[in-house]
Amino acid sequence: MQSDQLRRREFITLLGGAAAWPLAARAQQGQRMRRIGVLMNLASDDREGQARLIAFVQALSDLGWKNAGNMQIEICWGAGDTGRFRQCAAELVAFAPDVILAASASTMDPLLDQTRSVPIVFAQVPDPVGSGYVASLARPGGNVTGFTQFDFSIAAKWLEFLKTIEPSLTRVIVLRDLDTTGVGQFGAIQSAAQSIGVEVTPTGVRSTSDIENAVMDFARSPKGGLIVTGSAPCCSESRPHNHACRSIQVTCDLSVPLFHR
Repeated sequence: MQSDQLRRREFITLLGGAAAWPLAARAQQGQRMRRIGVLMNLASDDREGQARLIAFVQALSDLGWKNAGNMQIEICWGAGDTGRFRQCAAELVAFAPDVILAASASTMDPLLDQTRSVPIVFAQVPDPVGSGYVASLARPGGNVTGFTQFDFSIAAKWLEFLKTIEPSLTRVIVLRDLDTTGVGQFGAIQSAAQSIGVEVTPTGVRSTSDIENAVMDFARSPKGGLIVTGSAPCCSESRPHNHACRSIQVTCDLSVPLFHR
């Protein structure tokens, strides 16, 4: 109960920090037009990305912020390309926004390379502390705050679940996106591994070929399993060939036990 209360307090503090910026700006700057930069990690024709953006603009409207009314939104679509992320980050900072929304972990480093003063609110960052974006969930510090999908300590349960469905398991590779390291998640998995007698090995990937090579090499020996951490991109209908989907395909082909969060 105590740990649950702590997590709730951390989340409320984090949420409050994000909400405070526009309120402070409104009090200090009167009624001038506000500027919001948005760096999307997806392509402009991605249906999931469009749905997220529509929801974001609608939520702002519900709070009284109207695009082309009392605020202006500048959107840049990174399309999963590192070079494009850097270009978008430079363009958005040049836009002189009051705040920037970073749609994923992969957009964070390019933005922080461009500014340490413009407030950045991130979404879908699996391990913001381990990635170095914030000092802590309770006190992010710097110019960054935002939202994470889950407490990374839950990653220990992923390994325990994998061991439950395959009791003979003695080796596990932990698949992580090299651009979003998931350090905290792996630390939680490693701690659990010691108590249940499983050897865990982190494996960084950036491409489907990385995944195929890693899993096929690992599958040559018995009693192995795979965990795809929250730092790897999620599978969606509009992006059927990303890391998580390819992991599932390869492990099914090779009959390797898999846990994908």
